[in-house]
Order: sequence, then C-alpha cells, then structure tokens
Amino acid sequence: MGAFLGALVIGSLFLGAWAWYLLVAGAAALGTWEVAQRLRESDWMLPRPVLLIGGQSMIWLSWPMGVAGIAVGLLGTLMFLMVSRLFLYGANEAPRNWLRDVGVGTFVIMWIPLCLAFGASLARMPTPGDVNPVWVIVTFMLCVVANDVGGYVAGVFFGKHPMAPAVSPKKSWEGFAGSVIFGSVIGVAAAMLLLDAPWWFGLLLGILLVVAATLGDLVESQFKRDLGIKDMSSMIPGHGGLMDRLDGMLPAAAMTWMLLTLFGL
Repeated sequence: MGAFLGALVIGSLFLGAWAWYLLVAGAAALGTWEVAQRLRESDWMLPRPVLLIGGQSMIWLSWPMGVAGIAVGLLGTLMFLMVSRLFLYGANEAPRNWLRDVGVGTFVIMWIPLCLAFGASLARMPTPGDVNPVWVIVTFMLCVVANDVGGYVAGVFFGKHPMAPAVSPKKSWEGFAGSVIFGSVIGVAAAMLLLDAPWWFGLLLGILLVVAATLGDLVESQFKRDLGIKDMSSMIPGHGGLMDRLDGMLPAAAMTWMLLTLFGL
C-alpha cells in the first residue's frame, strides 16, 4: 500500500498541475471526512457537508485566484459553518455546544484543507528560470521524508530524553536532532540540485520543514489522545488512517509556500 501511494503521488506530479490538484483535493476530502467521523463518534457534531465542500472551494479557487481564492473559500466556509451549526437541530430547538463545535470545526478547516490549499498552490507558483514547479513539491516531500527517517534512526539508536512525553512519549530530543541534521542535508542538496537556489535557502528550508513536520506530528498525537484513539481509522491497511500519514505533510506544505513567497526562491 505504501508503494502504491508513493507511485500515485509521483505519477500525479508528472501528469501536470491538474493531476496534483486532483490528488490534493481528494486527500483533503478523505482526511476531513475521516477526522469529522472520529469527532462525531465522540459526540462532536459537525456539519460535514460544509467542511467537505468548503475545503474543496479553498483548494480549487486557488487555481484561478491564488491566495485571494483561498481567503474567499476560507471566509465562506467559516461563515457557513457558524450558521449551519447554529441551526443543526432546526430553528425551534436551541443549539447545544455550539461554540465548542464551531471551534473544533474551525480547527479542522485550518488544519486540513487550508494547509492543503497552499500545498496545491505549489504546482502553480511562479519559479525563476527553467525550474519546474514539480521540483518544488519534490523538495518539500523529500524534506518531510528526511524528517521521518532521521528522527526514526536517531531515536532508535540514541533516544533517551523525551521531547513531549505528555503528548507523544516516543519522540525524543535525540530523534529531533537526527531529523534536523538529515533534513538540513536533504534541504541543501535539493535546493542546489533541483531548485537552482543557494545553499543557505536549502538549509533554512530543511530546518523549518522539520520543525513544521514535527509540530504536525505532535498536533495529531494530541488530537488522538484527546479522543482516546490509536489510529484515525483503518483506511490504509497496515498504516492506520490517512491523517496518520499526512500529519507532518500538512504544515510542511504551508511552510514551503510561505518560505518560497518570502524569499522568492
């Protein structure tokens, strides 16, 4: 299954921006449905059609409108979320836990489709010279994979000091150091070889993507801890849920877009 998902991602990259957008939009829909389903099982009442349609609007409006499209989709989704949840039980019955559910719904929107909308936008970012936007996406994914590999190896062999035992007992400072080192090396190499960018940009990119991916892991760990679950679902046999695979990618995608925008590659 892991090989199939990898092939799907690689294939979408080289088929063109439309294929990447389709893949990202599908991941956003499945991830949002998965999270909303687990919340509903724990008595959080979220209007799933609003989350799903609103998430898609943020992603697809970014194609013709860029950041303005993401902003329009986000604002529209948040407004529909507040109103639809207000009348979830009809106009004659007072809403229950409205503020709580709107708050967690806003979190889900910001966590999944908003981050993925910026990830989708990477395929259409203007790049200097002959740099193909595909290599931008490859670079960000390589840095996230380097975070996982470096953290796992260093954690297994040297991990002694827990980073945040109350949130994720298995994460250690030694593992984080391994992630930073490996992510930095991959970031520098990818920036110079794929993006025609200076080494310092690759170093900055590698370090910040490792930080973003680590925070993404911790956020998902705490989310599951609050709900008392081990995996988001059994959507991917042997790997748990889709969000168990995407947790580090989400903030890393948004961070990549932010850095490229700030420094102009």
